[in-house]
Amino acid sequence: MTRPGSTGSDKEPDVEITVKSFEELTKAELYALLRLRESVFVVEQSCPYQELDGRDDRAYHVIGREGEEMVAYLRILDRGAEHEEVAIGRVIALRRRQGLGSRILQAGIRAVQEKFGARRIYLEAQAYARAFYERQGFRQISPEFLLDGIPHVAMILEIP
Repeated sequence: MTRPGSTGSDKEPDVEITVKSFEELTKAELYALLRLRESVFVVEQSCPYQELDGRDDRAYHVIGREGEEMVAYLRILDRGAEHEEVAIGRVIALRRRQGLGSRILQAGIRAVQEKFGARRIYLEAQAYARAFYERQGFRQISPEFLLDGIPHVAMILEIP
């Protein structure tokens, strides 16, 4: 089911996933996704950094909702906005180890293919989550590095 104004969706019981450009987001959706990102990446991880990086207006936002609650999120940036390849970032699943992270990531990969026709997807994963991304087909392409004080690795997905 696609909601009016959305550019795609995916539905399983209780969780609906939509893909929206910045212009398609409502004020309430924008507030909710920024609040979610801040609560996880700044507060939960005790990592003060500039979460609002000036790229959201050039992104597609993949949102997972359970009812009215945003429970999963990621954003997609076109080539050149963050990296030479299309990039996925800000991946969040509030309920861990229940498949929600895999669902939002798979929806993001499909959206990258639909929106940009990309054959490669870049991301910078927190090092502890490397195995999660490897299970989705990403492979590590860099040694571990610090980003905002947190160990990360660069990864790429080659789409056949």
